[in-house]
Amino acid sequence: MKSRYIEILKLTFITSTFEEMVKKLTIRILNQQKTFIVTANPEIVMHAKKDEAYMEAVNGADYIVPDGHGIILASKILNNPIPERVTGYDLTIRLLELANQNNWKVYLLGGREEVNAAAAKNIEKRYPLLQLVGRHHGFFDWQEGGIPADIHRLQPDIVLVALGVPRQELWIAKHINQFNHGIFIGVGGSIDVLAGTVKRAPKIWQTLRVEWLYRLFKQPSRWRRMLALPEFVFEVFKIKFKPKGE
Repeated sequence: MKSRYIEILKLTFITSTFEEMVKKLTIRILNQQKTFIVTANPEIVMHAKKDEAYMEAVNGADYIVPDGHGIILASKILNNPIPERVTGYDLTIRLLELANQNNWKVYLLGGREEVNAAAAKNIEKRYPLLQLVGRHHGFFDWQEGGIPADIHRLQPDIVLVALGVPRQELWIAKHINQFNHGIFIGVGGSIDVLAGTVKRAPKIWQTLRVEWLYRLFKQPSRWRRMLALPEFVFEVFKIKFKPKGE
């Protein structure tokens, strides 16, 4: 089945379901097709709108998937509904499960050293059949060449990049041409959940689509980031009601 896409504020989202996306990525891993995937929420979209270099990096991805109910809402407003969210955390977990089933190689990049180490330990404990071939914390110089060289040498099938927005997408965009194959995905705060230092919102919060509110309760310092959502919705409505010909 041919993939459908929707453009939201100049970013092109694939409209696949979660399971369809998993199948696409599985096939690409098996065929050793190098893949850059961005799990974009309204915060990422608004950052891209204001930063041309970041916009270019994100649009250079093979797939931009909708991580956030705000993206789903925007697709409905624009009359091209995306069927469901494809969250970064859920996609990360499914990729780790598949790596465990297929003995794939995984590399973990990002987070503080203690968080990275704890996440690596938990990954090896929960998914003992995957190969965690390498890891590195996220506090390194931007020009550091040793990490890309290490990844190239280790040939991982999946590279989880937890450097935060916008650094993780910019890092992947800058270095991906140095690699032969592998899934490269920015996973942000998912590394903290994997490490056990942060808990994901309970299912009921996820079902009610207020996971963002749970995170805000747990991390009040996130309030500034939350301002991106109303700004994002306002920009989407501007497109919706833009006079034809403009």
